[in-house]
Amino acid sequence: MLIWYFMDRNLCLIIAVLIVLFGAGAVLAEVLVGVKKGDWIEYQAVFTGTPPAGHEVTRARTEVVNVQGKVISLNITTEFSDGTLLNETITLNLETGQLGDDFIIPANLNKGDAFLDKYQGNITISAVEEGTYAGATRTVVSAATAQNRYYWDKATGILVEGISEFPDYTIHSIADKTNMWQPQIFGLDPTIFYALLILAATVIVAVIVFFAVHRRK
Repeated sequence: MLIWYFMDRNLCLIIAVLIVLFGAGAVLAEVLVGVKKGDWIEYQAVFTGTPPAGHEVTRARTEVVNVQGKVISLNITTEFSDGTLLNETITLNLETGQLGDDFIIPANLNKGDAFLDKYQGNITISAVEEGTYAGATRTVVSAATAQNRYYWDKATGILVEGISEFPDYTIHSIADKTNMWQPQIFGLDPTIFYALLILAATVIVAVIVFFAVHRRK
């Protein structure tokens, strides 16, 4: 009996250690909200095959109408291939995993970080990379589920690209307009570009004045 007691105790200890180890792998990242009221983003969508009714989306616009703690209210306008529009207001909760179609996730996630999706469980970020969205180079994080591949802007957590593949159809959505960042000019932030432009103009004027003055002498 004493032997069985120690065996049972050791077995319980092993199970407890395994629970801790597996539990540690599923620890969720800190939930940071990266969007604010008034932020908006627009998407162009292309579908192939024959999507079911209500999925023939060609454009969409998402606008943040309110943020309270981890709760985000969105106004979503969807345009379908026949020209009809659908307006709806949805509420997300980044803490409880109420993410809709993963429209917004916690901001500043890194590779290996996980976030909660109420319907799909914990989703782990698989990559961090650079991509061009809405006219600017952004750092994005990505993850995949059974039928979907998602890309989110790292700084804001907003969805910038989604690819959904089903037996009868595919849908590819990508962000092409937003007020959350400025389109770049020749790969530069507009503020930097115009500052360099003004600096170059100033140098040119100074050179012209210099030679004009010395020519008179």
